[in-house]
Amino acid sequence: MNEPTYWRKCTTCKKLISFGQKYWICSVSTCNRVRTDLVFCDLRCFDAHIPVMNHRDAGAFEKRAPAQAAATQTPRVSTHQSTTVKLVSSTPANQTQQSPQPEVLTGSEDEVLVVVSKVKKYIRDQSGMSTSDAVMEVLSKKVRDFADRAITSANAHGRKTVMDRDLLGRG
Repeated sequence: MNEPTYWRKCTTCKKLISFGQKYWICSVSTCNRVRTDLVFCDLRCFDAHIPVMNHRDAGAFEKRAPAQAAATQTPRVSTHQSTTVKLVSSTPANQTQQSPQPEVLTGSEDEVLVVVSKVKKYIRDQSGMSTSDAVMEVLSKKVRDFADRAITSANAHGRKTVMDRDLLGRG
C-alpha cells in the first residue's frame, strides 16, 4: 500500500498540509463535522471562508497535523484528534468547542496575542465603531512590548514568575 506523502489539503487553496505541520480549523461547529471537516493551511485561507459560510463571529483554532506514523495506524474518523495549540480568535463562551491548550510560544512577531472578537466587541460597544484587522497586529505588538518589560523586571528581581507589579512597573 502506498504511504501518503501529506496529511490533508487546505479546504480553500488546496495547498498540501504536511504531517506534523500546523493548520487551522474554524470554531463554528458546522465547519468541524465529520462530513464538512474544513482545514486551512493559514489564517488567510481561514479568513477567506468566513464570508462564504456567513459566519457572524468565528475564530480559528490552531492545530498540528498528526505525525505520519500516527496517521497511518488509525483510520480517519475525525481529523481533529491532534493536539489543540492555541486559540487565535474567540467565539462566545457557550461555544461547544473544547478549550484550547496554550502553546509554548517562541516569540513569533506575527502572532495575534489578543482575542480579536472581544476587542472588536469592546470597541463597538463603547463607540459604535468598527475595527480594522490591522489594529490587532499593533495591539499585539504593544502587548508583546508590555510583557517583555514585565519579564525583564521579574528577572531583575530574581523571580521566575511575572507578577502584576512587574506590569505596573513597581517590580
